[in-house]
Amino acid sequence: MELQALKNKFDIIGNDPALNLALETAVKLAPTDLSVLITGETGSGKENISKIIHQFSLRRNGKFFSVNCGAFAEGLINSELFGHVKGAYTGASDNRSGYFEEANGGTLFLDEIAELPLLSQALLLRVLQNGEYRKVGSNKVERTDVRVIAATNIDLYDAVRRGKFREDLYYRLSAARIRVPSLSERKDDIYLLFRKFTSDFSEKYGMCKVALTDDAIALLQSYRWPGNIRQLMGFTEALTAQESMKITPTTQRIILDAATVAQYMPKEQGPNLPAVYEGDRGGSLSDAEKQAIFKAILDLKQEVDALKAEIHRGPGDIPRPAELPHHGEEPMEAEWQGETAPRQETKPHVSFSGDYDLPEEQQQAEDGGHSMKMKEILKENIRKALEKHGGNRKKAAEELGISERTIYRNLPEEFQKGRKA
Repeated sequence: MELQALKNKFDIIGNDPALNLALETAVKLAPTDLSVLITGETGSGKENISKIIHQFSLRRNGKFFSVNCGAFAEGLINSELFGHVKGAYTGASDNRSGYFEEANGGTLFLDEIAELPLLSQALLLRVLQNGEYRKVGSNKVERTDVRVIAATNIDLYDAVRRGKFREDLYYRLSAARIRVPSLSERKDDIYLLFRKFTSDFSEKYGMCKVALTDDAIALLQSYRWPGNIRQLMGFTEALTAQESMKITPTTQRIILDAATVAQYMPKEQGPNLPAVYEGDRGGSLSDAEKQAIFKAILDLKQEVDALKAEIHRGPGDIPRPAELPHHGEEPMEAEWQGETAPRQETKPHVSFSGDYDLPEEQQQAEDGGHSMKMKEILKENIRKALEKHGGNRKKAAEELGISERTIYRNLPEEFQKGRKA
């Protein structure tokens, strides 16, 4: 079948090359009896691919069942898939057929396959290998002829490494794979889908269709749509319902700009991703930006040091100096400062100063040139903070988010005379 005709038949919108490849692969695999693994984010259209495979297979006249493996309690999933006999468990008042029995001669689509418990995975593997299974509570071996199409939104190989998914089942399912692209990868398809959804919604409720200005389209395309097609459909229908109006002889369509659309855009934020460098913006970083970057680097180093300490520390090891709370050292700082600072409660965590409180020889041995470079950055920032606060170490430490002890150990030369604030 020609690709556009296939899209029309299954109500698929879009011209993205990755989407076209997924559809073409589905049609090629359909005539075989191979198990297929469909991967892609939630809401990206994996079930549509499974229906295409079934409709173009030799089993098209058989039954097609879609089962969400994550929708059942762990104790019930085997009964749902394989059935049970009367008295198998409390509440099993009669014999019951499972999906593998009902789908005999047809296709079974197992969505969220990674949610299957390990025991169920073993039973599924047996069905895939020889078509045999047993109902819950029965010793009788049953046989079935079912093609299995599985889908997941997670990295199954990673699940195998973590012991959450059987390796043998993974290789059995993943021989034939189809990847469905996310909506964030199909930027040019977003407005096509928007027009389709607003058109369908408008026709259903007799409302004007919604069109968007160029800046509003750009706004739609800039969002990552973590819920993919499902999320875009819900957004479009809600926007149409609130901004459109009943069709009149003079008004069949309304046009919305970016300012209007922005009021309805999802507000949730995605994961912290690296920023994209857009070239020189014509200016250097401000001191405030440099301080923020410096503090972020030290924060990251602190976390890395904490992980190193936990990994290398034996059961009876004593924490390294940088990991110890400074209960016994802070009063000493106050003495040489000529101040009477009250003892503050210190939580048992790695100090912000990290390896800067270790002897210089140990720093070099552990981190090499990286540690020395960090020390130079630290001294430069300490120098600026001390200049800003007239040499007051306490205020400088507060601004940088480090201890006064770290300031004292890394005083720039011009502030070392007499070691005083």
